[in-house]
Amino acid sequence: MSKSTHILREWYDRYASDPQVVILAVLLVTGFVIMLTLGKMLAPVLAGVVIAYLLDGLVEKCYKLGAPRMSAVVLVFVLFMTVFVFTLLWLLPQLSYQLTQLVQELPRMVVKGHELLLTLPEKYPHLFTEAQVGDIITAIREDITAWGQRVLSLSLPAVFGMMSIMVYLILVPVLAFFFLKDKHRIIDWFSKSLPTQRRLVDEVALDVNRQVANYVRGKVWEIFIVGAASFATFTLMGLNYALLLATIVGLSVIIPYIGAAVATLPVALIAWFQWGWSADFGWLIFAYGVLQALDGYLLVPLLFSEVVNLHPVAIIIAILVFGGLWGFWGIFFAIPLATLVNAVLHAWPDKDSRQDEVATESGPV
Repeated sequence: MSKSTHILREWYDRYASDPQVVILAVLLVTGFVIMLTLGKMLAPVLAGVVIAYLLDGLVEKCYKLGAPRMSAVVLVFVLFMTVFVFTLLWLLPQLSYQLTQLVQELPRMVVKGHELLLTLPEKYPHLFTEAQVGDIITAIREDITAWGQRVLSLSLPAVFGMMSIMVYLILVPVLAFFFLKDKHRIIDWFSKSLPTQRRLVDEVALDVNRQVANYVRGKVWEIFIVGAASFATFTLMGLNYALLLATIVGLSVIIPYIGAAVATLPVALIAWFQWGWSADFGWLIFAYGVLQALDGYLLVPLLFSEVVNLHPVAIIIAILVFGGLWGFWGIFFAIPLATLVNAVLHAWPDKDSRQDEVATESGPV
């Protein structure tokens, strides 16, 4: 037997010879393949599962308070549909209106930015030359032109996609309701299709469910709280496009570390174009900084106390990998998926741990 074969054999005996490991690996690979191959086709089903998962926490709380499960499901679903209809009929039109206003305002902002750039060589001759400023202005114009062409190219497919959107708007809530209503029947059916001996699968599932439930529900609350606080702050200070910017800030919490930095740019630019280098601009940036600090040092620890602290590098890698695979949903679930990987790695038994477990179960001779 060659040395490389011996190493592979030793690795297999240590980490992959347990039938529990094989069951877990098959389930993970099967789920990953289904997501890659059928993810777009099953998007309404997956969206319904996500919504039902988010609402199930409220259903369980109502059930524990004494309400029948069916009554709890109906109550929570009606509450969800109220929020859903409000978003569809008021929030989205308002966001569309403010976005249209911002697009119409862009030429004036570009002119103002152009005038500011032209003054840089006079104020800072050792840092900027007229040639450098000209190159910057040309690059900005090219980017704006490309962005406009991209928007026009997306408009035609968007018209043809309206029918699919309408189907999703009806189908997804219906699926979410039945997932909530028949939760235990679906889980029982799925459990019957799995092997009886699945201790490792159950262990990983319980650990991931506890952490992911805390994370996903906490993240939804964080989006609403940060978005509402930003909207109140921007409105009180008189900032233009307050609702649009507050929505951007609220959604930015989905991406840890990077999201807050990205959301700061449009807030600062809109404030500068509106007020210039004034006290209003300074107070707005200060208030926005306070909001970010409260989110990072107060709200996040309260909402995510039970989530495993992943290393920042692991979080960034997860966002890049899963975001590249599944877009928005990959970014949103990057940390839960990284938590799944972390739970599998911690629960994955090696030969020594299996021997210790057997010795513990057999007891002293």
